[in-house]
Amino acid sequence: MQNLWFCFIGVFLGTLIGVLPGIGPLATIAMLLPITFNVPPVAAMIMLAGIYYGAQYGGSTTAILVNLPGETAAVVTCLDGYQMARQGRAGPALAIAAIGSFFAGTVCTLIIAMFGPPLAEMALKFGAPEYFSLMLMGLVMAAVLAGDNITKALAMVVMGLLLGIVGTDVNSGMARYSFGIPELTDGIGFIVIAVGVFAVGEIISNLGETEERKVFTSNVTGLMPTKADLKASFWPIVRGTGLGAFLGVLPGTGPAIASFSSYMLEKKLAKDPSRFGKGAIEGVAGPESANNADAQCKFIPTLTLGIPASAVMALMLGALTIQGIAPGPQVMTQKPDLFWGLVASMWIGNAMLVILNLPLVGLWVMLLKVPYRLLFPAIMAFSCIGIYSVNNSPFELYLTAIFGIIGFVWMKLEMPPAPMLLGFVLGPLMEENLRRALLISRGDPTVFFTRPISLGFMIVTALVIVVMVLPAVKARRAAITDPTPR
Repeated sequence: MQNLWFCFIGVFLGTLIGVLPGIGPLATIAMLLPITFNVPPVAAMIMLAGIYYGAQYGGSTTAILVNLPGETAAVVTCLDGYQMARQGRAGPALAIAAIGSFFAGTVCTLIIAMFGPPLAEMALKFGAPEYFSLMLMGLVMAAVLAGDNITKALAMVVMGLLLGIVGTDVNSGMARYSFGIPELTDGIGFIVIAVGVFAVGEIISNLGETEERKVFTSNVTGLMPTKADLKASFWPIVRGTGLGAFLGVLPGTGPAIASFSSYMLEKKLAKDPSRFGKGAIEGVAGPESANNADAQCKFIPTLTLGIPASAVMALMLGALTIQGIAPGPQVMTQKPDLFWGLVASMWIGNAMLVILNLPLVGLWVMLLKVPYRLLFPAIMAFSCIGIYSVNNSPFELYLTAIFGIIGFVWMKLEMPPAPMLLGFVLGPLMEENLRRALLISRGDPTVFFTRPISLGFMIVTALVIVVMVLPAVKARRAAITDPTPR
């Protein structure tokens, strides 16, 4: 019963922050991490998971009614969802978004339940070289897929790795990069960086934006879609679910990429592509299914391999660490109640979201009218209380403020913070496995290339880098050799 309550709290909060632009699941989970310290592990993970996939639902509501995406993945839903609302068809648009998300959530929950245990069993055979190669591949792919500028993304990964090794060396017991500050000998707290960069940084950034929220319609009637709507939406929902599930397993991608890819696919397959952008229901069904499928399938590498596939999953691993649980495949063998409890909660949470979203449309629209400047003090106070409650340390509050300013600067410089967080989480694990592998091989670095699985990960990593760098090299060479004056 306790887990059901936490599931409800999670999906309700997820829907709420999905509706409110500028907050997002990343900042919300970062703010709530300190609370999970005193909550049982299963309940904590269920609540945080509910917030994540609940935000995908909530973002579509305001995208359709107000043309204002509450969550980045809902940007694509604005294109046709808002046009449907303008045509008096907001009800069917909201219903199809809910049906598509529920279908995708159900399918991906089954995928996690079916393929999670075999993957974890295979991962238990991994040694230190395999883990290091896998983490290296994950970080490179995260950097490559995080944004347009691979150099900036890789620089942020390195920044995360450097922040991760601040503290005391495990082997020698010597302080590293603490600069004589006693509080840094234990390392920089995961919650400090998460709240500072993602919550405080986002708030500072959003306060600089102008607010224009014109609610198009508050009264939504005729929720039930017609047979023609259901027929037109069936295959887009199926295709969106498959595409989202595939992209969800890849590190570095996000629900926004899945929803955009689904939209482009549906537009390409449509008999009349000109309908898109003018209220085509397929433009709502496909992307909404894709972003929810992506969000839930992100749990597969996180739970089975201990490799976070996104910044939100890095926060989930941080929550596990706070509970004293070492992330990795052993979680499924040593804590089966955690894995299966989370899987069961996903389906229940998706059912709760369908029941929650449609009747509460009026409430969400009313919340949109609250100015962001009034929400800002409450969010800041909540963040500060959460940070201080973990270790009762004023120093961590100052550190959070510093990371908030740094996070704001990164946003202005268009430096993606998500790869940094992945590097911070995986940095200590990579260092540990690198040292262990070199100890086993007596200092021989070829150990990463002589073991088949490790070699496979290294080859994939090299190919990813080549594929991304090659077009830029060709373009530069063409610019040098082209004699045409510019």
